[in-house]
Amino acid sequence: MNTTAPPQNHKDAYTKLDFALDGGIARRAAIGLVVLATDHTIEYEWRDLLRQPGVAFYESRLENSPDITPPRLAEIEARIAPAVSLLLPGERLDVVAFGCTSASMVIGEEKVAARIREARPGIECTTPITAALAALRSLDVRRVALLTPYVRTINDFMRDYIEARGVAVTRMASFEHADDNEVARIDATSIRSAIETLARHDDADAVFVSCTSLRVAAVVPQIEAQTGKPVLSSNYAMAWHALRLAGVQDSEPQLGRLFARQER
Repeated sequence: MNTTAPPQNHKDAYTKLDFALDGGIARRAAIGLVVLATDHTIEYEWRDLLRQPGVAFYESRLENSPDITPPRLAEIEARIAPAVSLLLPGERLDVVAFGCTSASMVIGEEKVAARIREARPGIECTTPITAALAALRSLDVRRVALLTPYVRTINDFMRDYIEARGVAVTRMASFEHADDNEVARIDATSIRSAIETLARHDDADAVFVSCTSLRVAAVVPQIEAQTGKPVLSSNYAMAWHALRLAGVQDSEPQLGRLFARQER
């Protein structure tokens, strides 16, 4: 039987507690991620790739059209800075990643970085194409096979963009679908078959799968083991690059060849 009498005054039941602060969940790295409103995939894949102790990422969504065409992609530029400004206002961020491969090329990597830095002056920045090019350099890839979901005009532009930066695009294949919402539903069998077909050719040292909506990251280690060649995707490369820019150098070979590398 409980014989303790209830307090006569509720104020007597209140205690002010002492506490200590630690570095929080982002004690090693705080990464901001700008996601297109139509993107179904990038956050899902990043939750598996950015599981390092002390690393966290924070997302902001940006309005866009589901039509993946150059005019619609160009419209995104003016919306980047406002989206970045919503990422932990006044708090520390180490890197901001902008989550659209095709828009990064249509707008230009330098302009994307400039818009990010309007809201976060001086911060490290990456985009999927920035990250992919850094990853190809890190892996010493000079010839790449390119897989996309885009229409031909964007594919041709992407090939020229990559080749202008010193990597030969020796093979291209595309699902040629312009609706971003449906691109996110292209099934794993279709994507894996396409990657494996491209990887069979001797004139390609690696395969790059462009588009943050395509689901690739989970199967990278298996395809690499089967084909003997590195496989990159937009989300996969950008997660790696954001970590390296934030100074996180963990070697994680279970995630694939790129994540096994420790240099920035």
